[in-house]
Amino acid sequence: MKGHCTCGAVAYRLTRKPLITHACHCTWCQRETGTAFALNAMIETEALEVSGAVEEIVTPSASGKGQIVARCPTCRVALYSHYAGAGRLMAFVRVGTLADLAACPPDAHIFTESKLPWVVLDPETPAFAVFYDRKALWSTEALARRADVFQRNGREA
Repeated sequence: MKGHCTCGAVAYRLTRKPLITHACHCTWCQRETGTAFALNAMIETEALEVSGAVEEIVTPSASGKGQIVARCPTCRVALYSHYAGAGRLMAFVRVGTLADLAACPPDAHIFTESKLPWVVLDPETPAFAVFYDRKALWSTEALARRADVFQRNGREA
């Protein structure tokens, strides 16, 4: 999968399929994106090839630990971010910057307790008031990939 910012100064390629794609309905994501939810495809950062320089901005998050948002320094579009939990081992790619947005539909809706009332969810897609048990939702392959990248980097999954 490939993607880019609006002006084209920064492009990227995912060398693997994302581990999971979240539609996050928390009020923080609503505010950050200026819309009803954020749609992020989670992937190992090592599987994200970026062409062009990004500007990293530390922004607050609901956890209080913040996140690092990688933006195009020219058009300022947010391309991906790193959250404190996994740090730089995982990237949360903004699905709206993919060349083919339809390639990454949400695997789960999270923080639906703050979902806007006019957003109608597909009943076939799992939805969680807050978060979920990763082992119960993720595929065996995605869990193994996450464990592998954490182990290789001396971190506990």
